Amino acid sequence: MKKRALKKAKKKTTKKSRVKPRKTKAKAKKKTSTKKKAVVKAPKHIGVVTHFYTDISVAIVTFNKKVPAGSKLHYKGATTDFVDAAKSMQYDHQEIAAAPKGKQIGIKVKKRVREGDKVHFAE
Repeated sequence: MKKRALKKAKKKTTKKSRVKPRKTKAKAKKKTSTKKKAVVKAPKHIGVVTHFYTDISVAIVTFNKKVPAGSKLHYKGATTDFVDAAKSMQYDHQEIAAAPKGKQIGIKVKKRVREGDKVHFAE
């Protein structure tokens, strides 16, 4: 019996010694800076390519904003991504100084564009 009592005593003492220390969560304070982060806005599209004539490299673009001739335009699509100046703009085969909102305008471009490509102002 003495052996059993000794074993029980050992077990009791070992359980007491196995008390787990408390885990303390140290909250790290983040340093807040007074500098504001720069917000990059995605350019809004000002028009959409509706057709492209490969023979003469002319894109037909419908604008949703008034666009003056000579402005730099960024053509962006699935496989298209380039900047070109709108030097020649025509409506009904007549040269125009500015493209009105909602009209389909012919613009001479240097590369191929596809239907559905978005047109942005280049920065």
